[in-house]
Amino acid sequence: MSFTLFVDARLALARDSLAGLSTGDALGERSASSASVDLAEGALPPAPWRWTDDTEMACSVLAALVDGGDIDRDRLALAFAERRDPRRGYGDGATEILRLIHGGTPWPLAAASAFDGQGSCGNGAAMRVGPLGAYFADSTARAAAQARASAEVTHAHPEGIAGAVAVAVAAALAARSRLDGHRPAPERLLAGIAAALDSGTEVHRSVNRAAGLLGRPLARVVAALGNGSRVTAQDTVGFTLWVAATHLDDYPAAIRTCVRAGGDVDTTAAIAGSVVAAHTGVGTPGGVPEPWLAAREPLPPWAP
Repeated sequence: MSFTLFVDARLALARDSLAGLSTGDALGERSASSASVDLAEGALPPAPWRWTDDTEMACSVLAALVDGGDIDRDRLALAFAERRDPRRGYGDGATEILRLIHGGTPWPLAAASAFDGQGSCGNGAAMRVGPLGAYFADSTARAAAQARASAEVTHAHPEGIAGAVAVAVAAALAARSRLDGHRPAPERLLAGIAAALDSGTEVHRSVNRAAGLLGRPLARVVAALGNGSRVTAQDTVGFTLWVAATHLDDYPAAIRTCVRAGGDVDTTAAIAGSVVAAHTGVGTPGGVPEPWLAAREPLPPWAP
């Protein structure tokens, strides 16, 4: 189906993805910090669930789209730096990059300075980009291009950028299938994501491996793809997209799977949640449960 979305429709899809991202982030963070968390209905941890840097940066990405329609990298870099709340769990690498930007260092130099000039291949660009993908549900090419722009301000490494492109394209395809009224087969969804990636990246190889692991036990999937423990795009994105492809019509199941897998749970749940919620929406059968969303602390007042 070829179509063009009006701005209100774009924003509605992106907000649903953001709801899935932020709720997964907050519940994943709570789950990672407490061995007693039970995600069975009626046995959830007490509210409020605090979200992390994943959500704060995702809100800035969506705000940039609402303000300009496209990603302005200069403005986005400054927004990331000015809005950084150190209480939200930013990693040391991101903190240093944003400190440099806030101090006046141009973002290309700040991003390239990470890891002795290699740039960051972390999962940070992927964790914040799902709502952008949903916003561009009518064009995976545009979703990929805008995801790349949003990633480059902090991630100069090709793998970090590829992680963002993969998640954005996944969210775009998930939202598009919602508009089409059907759920794509998991292998078809993963093939569509892989087609948008540079075949020379480990992220591309990980997405292809994920397709070969459909239907396999979770422990085997984690052993092959990772669970974000290394906090890189390479050991995070393939796993989260396996989760999203497997549970595209069941948001609670997707989040429970991320929690059971362990690792960087707030980020894996944020990524998988952003893709699945782009397809399911909020408060629908299989969508983000209203009680979960109500338990998540409110988004910042400047969020779109």
